[in-house]
Amino acid sequence: MGEDRLFPEGAALIFGATGGIGAVVAAEFARAGSDVAIAYRSKQARAEALREDIESLGRTASLHHCDVTDEAALAAAIADAVATHGRVHTLVWGAGPLVDQVHLADTTAEQWRRALDVEVHGFFNAARAVIPHMRKTGGGSLVHLGSAGDLRWPDKDGLSVAPKAANEALVKGFAREEGKYGIRANTVLVGVIEAGMFLELSKQGVFDEAWTTEVHKNLALKRWGQPEEIGHAAVFLASSKAAYVTGQQIAVAGGYGI
Repeated sequence: MGEDRLFPEGAALIFGATGGIGAVVAAEFARAGSDVAIAYRSKQARAEALREDIESLGRTASLHHCDVTDEAALAAAIADAVATHGRVHTLVWGAGPLVDQVHLADTTAEQWRRALDVEVHGFFNAARAVIPHMRKTGGGSLVHLGSAGDLRWPDKDGLSVAPKAANEALVKGFAREEGKYGIRANTVLVGVIEAGMFLELSKQGVFDEAWTTEVHKNLALKRWGQPEEIGHAAVFLASSKAAYVTGQQIAVAGGYGI
């Protein structure tokens, strides 16, 4: 890989790429010089539009339909991305459902199982499927889009924060066990970002003015984050500029938790 290149030949495979944050993350990888494999479940039109956006940036993009709760489908999507691009140098895990805002004690067993199936089992199975390929091709990077709730508990957001906390342990485990193969694993802790789930729940009235006032008290920077800022952090962690960084967290959360 040339000194001016951030990534080797191949693609970044983005799970959750059709979400408000995921789509911007995918575009940032393209701007940084990487081809992109777009994994999606139900939003085909949005995936096709994203592919056009990435190709307009001069990069190659591919589409891979996948339900991340189906282990076989997950492995098949990763194999298809490898076959299409020759190499997957980065796996970005940003898959996740719209999260119901509910206290832990009021969470149903069904809600809990769904959160674990998508967030934890999905990430675990995706990493297991891609790691053998990364070992053979000289290494790679796992980038997990986690939650700033790992720094300070946000009431009613347990269906997001608790599963992502399990993934934090997996990130450290993969970093420790796979480092000898040149595979790194890191997390971007995502704060309140003006995109995706935050905007959707705001439209539903879940996040009102009182909620905004309370959250702002816990921010050093008194504004919401932008999806591009998550993309910049994810690109850095996956790139050659972070070649000696593994098992770490970067919080893109306006100082939440300090």
